[in-house]
Amino acid sequence: WQKVLYERQPFPDNYVDQRFLEELRKNVHARQYQYWAVVFESGAVVQQLCSVCVFVVTWWYMDAGVLSPQGLFGAALASSLLGYVLFDAIDAGVGRRESGRTRWADLKSTLVFIAFTYGFSPVLKTLTESISTDTIYAMSVFMLLGHLIFFDYGANAAIVSSTLSLNMAIFASVCLASRLPRSLHAFVMVTFAMQIFALWPMLQKKLKARTPRCYVAVTVLFALAALAGLASVSSVGAVLFASLLLSISCLCPYCLIRLQQLKDNIHGPWDEAEIKEDLSRFLT
Repeated sequence: WQKVLYERQPFPDNYVDQRFLEELRKNVHARQYQYWAVVFESGAVVQQLCSVCVFVVTWWYMDAGVLSPQGLFGAALASSLLGYVLFDAIDAGVGRRESGRTRWADLKSTLVFIAFTYGFSPVLKTLTESISTDTIYAMSVFMLLGHLIFFDYGANAAIVSSTLSLNMAIFASVCLASRLPRSLHAFVMVTFAMQIFALWPMLQKKLKARTPRCYVAVTVLFALAALAGLASVSSVGAVLFASLLLSISCLCPYCLIRLQQLKDNIHGPWDEAEIKEDLSRFLT
């Protein structure tokens, strides 16, 4: 018997001999994960959950009148300047020189965004007046969930879309900002959303690539700050959110490592043939 179909043999087409399973291979392309490495990678999910938490708590403070728009804008501006300096200091300006973008270009983009947002803040404030508040809240929840789902956590997957994720977060911020008392509140809220959903992840990625220890420290501090802010609003919500963060950063990596031992992918002569030869010459 020969494993060919172009010759007549006294065997049926689906016949195999005892040598068929000699080429069986298991878990050829399986990746072996280390627990602490998975915990480190889960920091991206933890940070993004904390970003959404900080944004929602800040909006609640603004809506309740606890936090003034001037105070939030000043704090956001100071933190943005600090993050801007830190972004260049991490790699000593190598990334900026490679991209060719100047500080003057960054300043012009910032001024244009602030002027545009401030000019349209009255429109943002009255944009959803005809929509009920419950509908606005439901839309904001779905948009923030979509932001978390489509966010780029570093995985090479088809569902990842940084543009869609950012647009959904900004849409949620516009919806929530329209329920604030004045147009100034709406302007500050949308500006803060751009900082925490667009600029903050960029700094996170550079910290993760350049200084992993600082990245871990920033992740822990940011999670504690988010929990403290949420605890001031709801103690039950803070407990549930802390359980969620611990599950994602500690329990889920443990389950992944345990389930990895049960993986049993088989490979053999029944797999589809892979043509590794360059066939481009036949296309000319």
